[in-house]
Amino acid sequence: MPRAAVKLIVTGDDFGYCPRRNQGIVESFLSGGVSNVSLLVNGSAASDAAQLARRYHIPIGLHANLSEGSPVCPALRAKSTLLNEEGFFHGKMGIRRALAGGLLSMSEVKHELTAQVDLFRELTGHLPQHMDGHQHVHVLPEIRNVFAQVLEDYGITYTRVPIEPDLPRCDWIDPHLMAFYLGVEKDSLNTVDVFRKHKIRWPDIYIGLSTMGKNMSIANILGAIDNATATYLPEEDSSIPPDSPSRPDQETRTVTIELMTHPGYPSVPPVGGCGEGPDDFSQSWERLHELETLKKAELQSHYRTRNIQLCAFKDLGM
Repeated sequence: MPRAAVKLIVTGDDFGYCPRRNQGIVESFLSGGVSNVSLLVNGSAASDAAQLARRYHIPIGLHANLSEGSPVCPALRAKSTLLNEEGFFHGKMGIRRALAGGLLSMSEVKHELTAQVDLFRELTGHLPQHMDGHQHVHVLPEIRNVFAQVLEDYGITYTRVPIEPDLPRCDWIDPHLMAFYLGVEKDSLNTVDVFRKHKIRWPDIYIGLSTMGKNMSIANILGAIDNATATYLPEEDSSIPPDSPSRPDQETRTVTIELMTHPGYPSVPPVGGCGEGPDDFSQSWERLHELETLKKAELQSHYRTRNIQLCAFKDLGM
């Protein structure tokens, strides 16, 4: 495999979900564990999160949310195809069922995404440096087209395409989660051409499904980076010894990778959430496990010795 310098974006998702998640994500950033955050503007602590990002100069993008809690567009709060009978978004699986049943208005999707970008700008003072989707809603059929148009309209260059190399071989992932992840990857593969048409960009490699929650460890993070990089870069001719004068000189390649993470101190009900209280995911001990893993000095040391430079989407250029 050719030598590669890695620019690694470690994104802390769900910034703004609750004060305890905010605290953990900021600690991760200050310790060098994350280098970038993604803000839920309908999160109960979104305003606090925006202030923290400003205070600590944390690179920040928008975690567009169509699946959990309440919309931010006033016109959609009373009645909308995006809401269930309780007046909240349909949920991670519910939005997928509603979409498959042809029940969602794409016009309402555009109104809500636009409202979230506008609120992000109001909270932070600038447009998102990148924009992705909470629970990967941005790569769902139909929604992907609206999402891409909104990014183009606002001039937002970067997004996330959750296709993780080597994922099917990660036999430590729970079967029900693997089924969901593979569905996300299928949607993502069908999204690539749409995003390219709208001149949207994303890092060369995405990882994070195989290292989420209890599956996060230093070994798993480094293994995911190594395996993904090996898959992405062409193999050298193994028949030629590395020190042979007949081996062509090769400049060190630079590969960009996004590692998706969800660190933080677990939510404590009733505080938190996006309008309907904190969910099980946010209350799980796995949030703290991710926080503690990402903050380890040993991980930072491995990054340095492996020529891995942490950066943010804003550092990738236009």
